[in-house]
Amino acid sequence: MKKAVSLFVSALLVCNAAFAQAPQKQEIAKEIDGYIQEVISTWKIPGMAAAFSLDNEPFFAKGYGVKEVRPADGIGFRGIHADNRNVASGGVPGVVNTPGEPIDVNTVFQIGSVSKSFTATIMGQLVDEGLVKWTDTVKNILPEFKYYDPYVTENMQVIDVMTHRTGIGGQVGTYFPNLGYDRDDCFKMLALIKPAYSFRGDYQYNNSTFLIAEKIIEKVTGKTWEQNLQERVFDKAGMKSSSANAEGYAASKNVATPHDYRYTTVELAKMQFPETADIPADAKGEIVTLPLYGDEQALYWLTGVGPAGSINSTVTDMLRYAQMHMNNGYIVDKVYARKDVGGEPSAIDTTFVMSEKAMRKLHQGVTITSQNDNRTTLYAQCWFVEQNNKYRLYFHTGTTWGMTAICFFVPEIKLSGVLLSNCEMGSNPRYAIMYKLIDLVMGLPTKDYNKEYFNSYITSNEKSWAKERAAEKPAKIAPAPDKTIIGEYAKDELFGDARISKGKDGLYMELGKMGYKNKLVHVNGNTWVFRSDGYAFPVEFSFDPQTQNATGFIVKFPNGEEESIGGWKRK
Repeated sequence: MKKAVSLFVSALLVCNAAFAQAPQKQEIAKEIDGYIQEVISTWKIPGMAAAFSLDNEPFFAKGYGVKEVRPADGIGFRGIHADNRNVASGGVPGVVNTPGEPIDVNTVFQIGSVSKSFTATIMGQLVDEGLVKWTDTVKNILPEFKYYDPYVTENMQVIDVMTHRTGIGGQVGTYFPNLGYDRDDCFKMLALIKPAYSFRGDYQYNNSTFLIAEKIIEKVTGKTWEQNLQERVFDKAGMKSSSANAEGYAASKNVATPHDYRYTTVELAKMQFPETADIPADAKGEIVTLPLYGDEQALYWLTGVGPAGSINSTVTDMLRYAQMHMNNGYIVDKVYARKDVGGEPSAIDTTFVMSEKAMRKLHQGVTITSQNDNRTTLYAQCWFVEQNNKYRLYFHTGTTWGMTAICFFVPEIKLSGVLLSNCEMGSNPRYAIMYKLIDLVMGLPTKDYNKEYFNSYITSNEKSWAKERAAEKPAKIAPAPDKTIIGEYAKDELFGDARISKGKDGLYMELGKMGYKNKLVHVNGNTWVFRSDGYAFPVEFSFDPQTQNATGFIVKFPNGEEESIGGWKRK
């Protein structure tokens, strides 16, 4: 909602600051524009959009590059062709753009984990309304809640969920949706995951635990997380181009295509199963950026991760959101000037989203995530809070399959901003632009973060590439005959059964609630691999020494989840 608030003194300060900064803003805009272009060129980024506000006045918004860089042969990452736009996961059509179509300030991107702060914003409003307390136990709100440790089940509080202090290891459970499991499934799977550290004893970043927050929001409001998101944040903040989940992303009229980004070779990046390739020791690596098409866009995962990372938005919308957090609950839309008092400001047109008290609680640091001689970074409720010897910075990054984001604000200099990109370029290019902008606004000695970060990236990847090429490769062990692993496999009601069958071009595995049927390819010995919703899952079979038939298998996850959930047994 909007109100015209008579704030002569505050408005005067805002207006005078804006007037005094006007020439400076033009210079800052010019310099940061050139720097962004330099970063994009250095890192080979296909596209990006940026928007910044100073003294509650947006002074920069621009799109760079293109929505999609398509190879001449039309083949994207992992060998998927651009024509396969309708084979994305979860029944949602994939996104394909006309090659060369430019990005603008209204282009929609996936913002990834910046979505967590939206969930925290909703939770903060509910606390403000007395519907929930930060110290409420999850079990008291959700009787069905169950964790691996009975003590944690009874004592986990809402604040623990929102600040990554639950005992679950970093990113554990993140890849369950890629196999076709939905949010309800993943919520139940939390009970199976063995803790990686003591409850409240550490900070370890996790997506799956935000499904607990979703359940709490839905229980106390009687509405879905998506409905709360729309009504409590998008509508209130005037974010007209923002949405949630795969459907919202695919339905956007002006949307970027996601791109994979890695240090490899073009040939390997286009190979569906590089795990099976014999790479020459003298192969040269480089930065390779390829569009993600079809199933590789991982759109089922996008919806499955929900309150932890499924929001889609533009820099125009996100700048309003960043400003709202910087101001602890409101957005300055316009400052009015009255002719009868010499043009001095008389009122401010303001959009209020939530109370200052509730917002300040969200920004209160809880757990130290890093620390050195001149910088301490804490994690608040879905914001990193960096306190250095010059300023206090609030920020959060986001990464999905093929897209990255950063949203930030520095209250003491009234600076807020957002960067959205359509590739998985890592954090450093985003940090380089953010820190450069802060230095420019504060008049600090300039530093070439871009050069420093890029040189570090290249050096590290060249060493890793050389080490991997030089490593002794294990002897190739032939696979067991197809007939020995074809058949039905059982697990439990939650994970469901699996089936391995023979197709025209090889073996296929069906697993998960969505019934995905993915090609199963031999890697070495008893190990096979399949790709599902944009990710490769190794499968290790066990065999009966007498019959030589497979007795079961385990699916390997990047964070060792198989140690907690076990495997499938042959029927």
